[in-house]
Formats: sequence, C-alpha cells, structure tokens
Amino acid sequence: MKYWLAQRHTIIQSADLQQIGFSPQKAEQIHQRWQKMSESTLRQMLGEQQLITFFSPTYPDLLRRIADPPVLLFYQGEISLLQRPSIALVGGREASMYGRKVCERLVPPLIAENYVILSGLAKGVDSFAHESALRNHGKTIAVVGTGVDICYPASSRHVYEEICQAHLVISEYPMGTPPKRFHFPMRNRLIAGIAQGVCVIEAKEKSGSLITAQLALENGREVFAVPGEIISPQSKGCHQLIQDGAKCTIDAVDILQELTYLSCL
Repeated sequence: MKYWLAQRHTIIQSADLQQIGFSPQKAEQIHQRWQKMSESTLRQMLGEQQLITFFSPTYPDLLRRIADPPVLLFYQGEISLLQRPSIALVGGREASMYGRKVCERLVPPLIAENYVILSGLAKGVDSFAHESALRNHGKTIAVVGTGVDICYPASSRHVYEEICQAHLVISEYPMGTPPKRFHFPMRNRLIAGIAQGVCVIEAKEKSGSLITAQLALENGREVFAVPGEIISPQSKGCHQLIQDGAKCTIDAVDILQELTYLSCL
C-alpha cells in the first residue's frame, strides 16, 4: 500500500505544499488531514476508482490555489476537460422557463469560444446548463456532492449518464458516498475554484448559488449575474449580486469580454 501511494505521488508533505505557495500553517493542516486517513479508508477509496491527487498533472491549477483544495478528486469520464477553460453556470433549483431560456442564450457562444460549461447537476439551472451544453455539442463538467457513481437528484439521471460517457463527473467523495446536506456547500467551493468565472441565473435571496458566488470572489474569480423581473423572488439574489458589484450579464459577450480583458492584464 505505501509503495503504491508513493509511486502515485499521493503522500503529501508539508514542505512540498509550502514550495507551491501554501503558508506553513495551511500546509501542515493539509498534511495532517492526509495523515489521519486510515489504511482501510484509503483502500476503500483507491480500489477500482478513477482518481487524481493534488500533485497529479491533470489536477486543475486554479483549484490548487483555493483556501481548502481537496487532496483527491474522483472522476468518471474525460479528465482532460479539467485542463480547459470553464465557466460555471449556477442558479436556483426551482428555476423557471426564463432560466432555461437564459442558459440557451448564453451557452452556445461560450462553447464556440472553447469554454467548458461547469455546474453542479442539481435540479433547475444546473441541469439546464448541462443540457444546453449537450444539445449544442459542447463539453460539460458536473461537480457532485456524492460519489461519482451516484446520481442525485434522480431527476437528473438522463443528463448524468450522458455526462459520464463523453464528458466529466467529479467529486471529492469516494464512490458510494450518499448525498448529505453539508456536502453541497463543500461542492460549491470546487465549482468556484475550478472555473474562470461564475455566472448566477435565477437565484433567490438565500440561494446556495450565492455561496458559490461569494467563494468565487474570495478566490479572485469574476462573478456574473443575470437580471430578472424586479418583482420576482427568483431573481432577488441576482439583483443583490449586481448591486454588490457583480457584472450585469444579458449576453455571453458580457462574460467573454470581461474574461478576455482580465487575461490581458
């Protein structure tokens, strides 16, 4: 077991983490967390599962830089998609037809510019975003709060199965992990950490998408928000984001111009 781990560069030392920019305190925290994993847990995780580690060449560089990067990422599908630029589209689970139409408006131009569409496979805007990418022959990544072998919610199964086959599903949880409430805020930090920017569509005032937007800001990512009807509670969170400085987004050009400008700085 120890030989196998060493060969895959999965033993993470504090000094190694400090060399790539972590503070001594943060490096030691990550190292201790890794050391506390029991051998039985490692065996369960490694088994037949597909995974990459923090030091794997396919681990996304942007994700390495967040405050609490996962040591392991489990996956099904095309892991090379993590090396392509991506835009996260997130929003309310109870999204309306307006949310679907917004996804259909934004996704094709983003795909045309070679962006991968990233989301969380949830009901509503997340599923709309994945479906739009699939319909428009783009690539999409689903970041889930379960093991990658579990589809949650069940209503997303048709999307989940297609993403597993030709796109990418990733998680920091080993196969067989069921959905738990605290998994999803943790999942949101991966969405915010991997993507170049996060676009919020139809989010209520207390939406989990606002957590993703806040995490994106904390990690230096650009945040975009799509306005809706001013009397609609479905868009109250988006309007608050715009008031707080998020880029008001009515077209994919708003996203592309901002990211192009930032890449030139």
